[in-house]
Amino acid sequence: MGTRVLVAKPGLDGHDRGAKIVARTLRDAGFEVVYTGIRQRIEDIVSIALQEDVSLVGLSILSGAHVALTARVVDALRAADAGDIAVVVGGTIPQADVAKLLNVGAAAVFPTGTPLEDLVTGVRALTDEVDA
Repeated sequence: MGTRVLVAKPGLDGHDRGAKIVARTLRDAGFEVVYTGIRQRIEDIVSIALQEDVSLVGLSILSGAHVALTARVVDALRAADAGDIAVVVGGTIPQADVAKLLNVGAAAVFPTGTPLEDLVTGVRALTDEVDA
């Protein structure tokens, strides 16, 4: 059984093709993937992460609200005493916002166009650290 990861679509963004590709890619790489579906509330994402005992939460955000949504997820995980769960962000992320995302607590950022192999390598490195 592989490491459990959660792929989540926070906020009002209704496009999930990329998230489904990421979920399938991670599953094919040996991860056990839980996918939330679209338009998830922050509280629900955190609740699912805790219930499913995941090592990592991957947020797929195309709406432009990535910094605020990521900060809210990181803060909510910390408030739930689950700050050890890594949060990564992917989607339509301008290069100028990568540092902002890292500053609010994202462990890694995978903007649109990131090769899937790089995503798998990055997630594997983060979950190995978490599970160690």
